[in-house]
Parts: sequence; C-alpha cells; structure tokens
Amino acid sequence: MLGLIVTIVIVGAIAGFLARLLVPGRQHLSILATIVLGIVGSFIGGFLGYVMFGKDADNGFLQPSGIIGSIIGAVIVLLVWTATQRRSDVRV
Repeated sequence: MLGLIVTIVIVGAIAGFLARLLVPGRQHLSILATIVLGIVGSFIGGFLGYVMFGKDADNGFLQPSGIIGSIIGAVIVLLVWTATQRRSDVRV
C-alpha cells in the first residue's frame, strides 16, 4: 500500500511538472500544488481512458492511469484551472 502511494506521488509530480511545461503562460503553483495537479490529472486520465476504451472496467471508472494519461489529464486540469483563475482575476 505504501508503495502505491509513493508511486502515485512520483507519477503525479512528473505529470504535473510536464503539464506545466506544456501549457503556455505562467502558472502560480507551489510544488505541492503541482504534485496534486498531477495526481488529479492521473485520475482524470484514468477516467478518460475508461470512457474512451472501456478497459479496466473491473477497477471502476475512477482509477489512476499511466504516465501518458496522467500528463494528458494534468494538462486538461491545468487548462481548466488557468481559465477559472483568469476569470476570477478580472474584477468589476
């Protein structure tokens, strides 16, 4: 169980950092927020993989994905986050 948690944190960190490199612009995220971004992206990538391919149905629809799916999911999460941050920065 501890090995799974460490793996999820490491993959989350890698996916989060790569997502921040792929998305243009400056994101004001700490290292912990980047790791959380990658972990959430991993679950989003696992969900998208389940929806698109229907694989691993026995594990449920919310599951961690591999590094590629994690990066794709983290990019999606980061794009949504930056869009909401831009919207909240504009105050009238």
